Amino acid sequence: MAEIHTHRTFGGSGRASRGMAMLPLLGAAFGGLLIVSGCADTQKEDPVVATEHVCSSCHGMSGNSVSPTFPRLAGQQKAYIVTQLKAFRDHSRADPHAHTYMWGMAAKLDDATIEGLAAFYSSQKVVAGAPADSTDVAAGKKIFEEGVTARDVPACSGCHGDQAQGGDAFPRLAGQHPQYIERQLAAFSSNARANEIMHQNSKNLNETEMRQLAAYLSTL
Repeated sequence: MAEIHTHRTFGGSGRASRGMAMLPLLGAAFGGLLIVSGCADTQKEDPVVATEHVCSSCHGMSGNSVSPTFPRLAGQQKAYIVTQLKAFRDHSRADPHAHTYMWGMAAKLDDATIEGLAAFYSSQKVVAGAPADSTDVAAGKKIFEEGVTARDVPACSGCHGDQAQGGDAFPRLAGQHPQYIERQLAAFSSNARANEIMHQNSKNLNETEMRQLAAYLSTL
């Protein structure tokens, strides 16, 4: 996430104000919203705001990032967000982009802050997927639903759900930036992002199949 100076309040942005009004301002979710927005009132207390980093500068106010460098977090599974933020914090998630962007961001997040962020992002409205090359989409759909049996690649839907919505520890993949999905599959395949299950599931996929899967998932 990029470093910026945060002197914004909700009153300064119509979009932020609408988001504020729509979100139940209770418990951990409210704490997460303050961190995401960089609300000036929390600058003395919150380590993220105090270091002038704002999640929204990369992931968007509602978690729907526009840059494929940064994943869309809106509607992501809460348990998955918690797990990943803790992995960034303890450096157990060490793929190159995690190291570059998230190790420093997560270093001072306590468990309550992580829970707040996860509650906020998991509650946000998901943006509909975008059209992609129809040939790639059709091939990716087949891999997602059936796997590649000749190379012991299982169906992705077995863990991620019929519509790639995810569940608990399994992340939502639907509507994600295709470039981001491709990059993560490559990281799992090479073990740059250490995850034994995903390494086994992705190591026999070739680059074309990764692109096809990503194309399909981005349309959901």
